[in-house]
Amino acid sequence: MELTERKLKILQAIISDYVKSAEPVGSRTLSRKSEMGLSPATIRNEMSDLEEMGYLTHPHTSAGRVPSDKAYRLYVNNMMQKPELTPDEKRFISEKLKADVHEFDKTIQHAAKLLSEITNLTSFALTPDQNENKIKFINLLPVDDKTVVLMIVSESGRVSNTALHMKVQYTDEALQILAKNMTYTYKGRKLTDVLTSNIIDNFQTDIEAMDKLAQNVMPDFMKTLEDMLNVNLYMDGLTNIFDIPEYNDISKAKSFLALFEDKREDFARKLLQRGDGVVVTIGDENADDLINDCSLITATYHVNGQMVGKIGVIGPTRMRYGEVTSIVEFLTDNLSSSFKLESGEGEENDRGTEKENNDG
Repeated sequence: MELTERKLKILQAIISDYVKSAEPVGSRTLSRKSEMGLSPATIRNEMSDLEEMGYLTHPHTSAGRVPSDKAYRLYVNNMMQKPELTPDEKRFISEKLKADVHEFDKTIQHAAKLLSEITNLTSFALTPDQNENKIKFINLLPVDDKTVVLMIVSESGRVSNTALHMKVQYTDEALQILAKNMTYTYKGRKLTDVLTSNIIDNFQTDIEAMDKLAQNVMPDFMKTLEDMLNVNLYMDGLTNIFDIPEYNDISKAKSFLALFEDKREDFARKLLQRGDGVVVTIGDENADDLINDCSLITATYHVNGQMVGKIGVIGPTRMRYGEVTSIVEFLTDNLSSSFKLESGEGEENDRGTEKENNDG
């Protein structure tokens, strides 16, 4: 059986109506649309063919039809139009992202919250697998007589600030020399490589006080690197699920929420395996049984041309695919641009700090 132009027209109309109403669509409803120009009987026959071809399903409690996963896939691949965001919408997203761009993890968390607010869906943002990430800059900043902040900046743009309780006396000059030495030794090296090397031996010095200072700092340095290797999954808008008709069944909503409470790490791992760019998976295309009636739209964000992490939404298969995809793409592009700008500024700041160290 062939997907004729008339069948495609009817299928697209059913998808459009069902996405808006969440109610099964009947032939009489479609026949009332002036653009269809078809009788209820003709539409009914075409709908029967579409059901036989696997593009429609027939709920037992209704005479109407609803799109299948196969129909949504056809729609996303061949029919979907991505509406252009308005200038006001673009400005809103850009300004919101720029407001918190100076800390990598906070910016990612902020982007997930923003995406949930705009789409009214559950959103998520995943920081990258750090195994290939490299150290860019290390600094030691005195706070008071007993406290120093260890700052580690990675090439991906991730910044970690750890407060260290010092057990030995130190001077600002000693901290600068140690930070400069650490940056020189480890800049450009993978976090995983540094963790497997003999760190203390790399800080040989003739000054006994410097040896003690290094020994005080190194355990916290290693612990901070281990923490930086962790992949963080930020989620927002989980309670939005209760506003979606498909999840009026409380047990079904609880099963959805359980995925992110009990299988959070597994969900994050599967997100990392998704391809680069914008990826849409629909219903049974998702590997996890708990979300085989959901759709995921994910995109990757970049720093200096390198794929860094993923951001996206999860919701019912009855999703406004074109509109949501436009929002995800625009937000991701702005997120990447923000990190690019911040990375450039960071390099200037690093050079300035290194110059201060040299002057000291």
